Amino acid sequence: MSQYTGVAVSPGRVVGTIRTMAPPVAEPPADEKVPDGIDPTVEAERIPGAAAAVQQSLTRLAERAKGEGRTILEATAQMAADPSLTQTAQGLVLTGGKSAARAVWEAGDQVANMLEGLGGYMAERATDVRDVRGRIVAELRGEQAPGIPEVEEPFILTAIDLAPADTATLDPDRVLALVTSDGGPQSHTAILARQLGLPAIVAARGIHAFPDGTEVFVDAGLGTITDEVTDEHHRFAQAWVELQKNPLTYEGGGAVLSDGTEVQLLANIGNAQDAEKAAAAHADGVGLFRTEFLFLDREDEPSVEEQTTAYAEVFSHFPGQKVVVRTIDAGADKPLPFLTDADEPNPALGVRAYRTSWEKRSVLTNQLDAIAAAAKASEATVWVMAPMISTVEDTEDFASMCRERDLAPAGIMVETPSAAITADRQLAECDFASIGTNDLTQYTMAADRQLGSLAHLNNPWQPAVLALVQATCTGARRAGGDPEAFGAKANKPVGVCGEAAGDPGLAVVLVGLGVNSLSMTPRSLPTVAKVLSTVTLEQAKELAAKAVAARTAEEGRDAVRAGLPILGELGL
Repeated sequence: MSQYTGVAVSPGRVVGTIRTMAPPVAEPPADEKVPDGIDPTVEAERIPGAAAAVQQSLTRLAERAKGEGRTILEATAQMAADPSLTQTAQGLVLTGGKSAARAVWEAGDQVANMLEGLGGYMAERATDVRDVRGRIVAELRGEQAPGIPEVEEPFILTAIDLAPADTATLDPDRVLALVTSDGGPQSHTAILARQLGLPAIVAARGIHAFPDGTEVFVDAGLGTITDEVTDEHHRFAQAWVELQKNPLTYEGGGAVLSDGTEVQLLANIGNAQDAEKAAAAHADGVGLFRTEFLFLDREDEPSVEEQTTAYAEVFSHFPGQKVVVRTIDAGADKPLPFLTDADEPNPALGVRAYRTSWEKRSVLTNQLDAIAAAAKASEATVWVMAPMISTVEDTEDFASMCRERDLAPAGIMVETPSAAITADRQLAECDFASIGTNDLTQYTMAADRQLGSLAHLNNPWQPAVLALVQATCTGARRAGGDPEAFGAKANKPVGVCGEAAGDPGLAVVLVGLGVNSLSMTPRSLPTVAKVLSTVTLEQAKELAAKAVAARTAEEGRDAVRAGLPILGELGL
């Protein structure tokens, strides 16, 4: 028997046959020159033609894709048409005598390295550039471009990692589960797998020791893959199949624990299209409205009027319901030329999010003006919160800006250990807190959440992270004047809007720690509601205590799952 463990990013239990994604396109030899007898001008002219063919191929794939997949493919197709790559490559052919394939390879490296040097969001685009580079090289060679295997029977896909264009073509009817040896819980692969409801594990070192065609059992709730498939494994997998045939439904109204305790279930969104989907999924409102969509890929700040219109469109989908707006979270993985410093040596620990208002206050005040105007014209109940809060002074400053504009409730995001530890003082100065578990985990564990090699540290089951969630809830109840207040009774509510909220087992722990609302991708709403309905608040508290007291993240998760038989019954 062989078993490998990675980081679980999207639950589900599957028995199936491994099909391994073809390795990336081989690098052309460093000394590969223009073939003898070929005019360098003719060789150089092959490059834009190959790039255009790749663009057309990706565009055709985009036309067949849906939702986020189509968006990713369209963006990658545009990158294939970017003249900066083809013109640089042509120059290497004409001035250096390199073959077209070698020139494209080196030009792709130059562009990718430049993006990586910028850091954050731009660094993530380097993967796209190298994907496009490989596709152009394959076109020049007359080879098949890398991609998902074309086989008749459904299979379990294993890969080093998936390029955005490959991830966008994932078909849950063909791919039963996804296991990668690289990547992290916040990679594009993990995010899209969650959106598709596809069982997925990342950072599973050693997975490629399984030969193509091996039958395995994937437990994407635990993050394990084994080639010793038992009758019990088949029962678990069948339960998952039945869940797909008869999916759980969610009709709104929050989650109700078996003792009647209510927990609000909200959606994470990034734009009006997301808001429409969340409303259709009966989310009880929005727990995280990421407003960056208006600011990214722009040289200039959007006007107050443009922002007001965009926010009002989102609010219109939730009349009478809560919409929690996060003010701009620029910096780190989302640099903006008009707001952030591209030369910061460590942008994740730099001037990002709320901190940008220290020197460029008008960007935040303009945004608050727009939110206030949109809120006044809307029937939604608009809450506003600032990301990257570290001190009570930060909270006082942001809350005062909100009060000046009659924006209430006004709250903060708890993403730093300092905010969690001083939650009682923080919540004395504002109305609510929302825990961003992605960043809280990154900062607690001192592990860049973009690095696949640190994926095991970027695990919200880490006892240290859960202890800080508990500290936040305890501090909030103390600030609210009722140390025993849970659920809707809390005067100073605490929500969770990180990816952890959509994990059904972890949702039980979060509620047990004192969290009042959970915000997630709409697809996760039915399973989270179902699992929560099987426990009382006291049982949730007991399971939460085990998770916090555990020696390791794995031991805590296993102890909680052992106390939630519903997960096995659903194949989760």
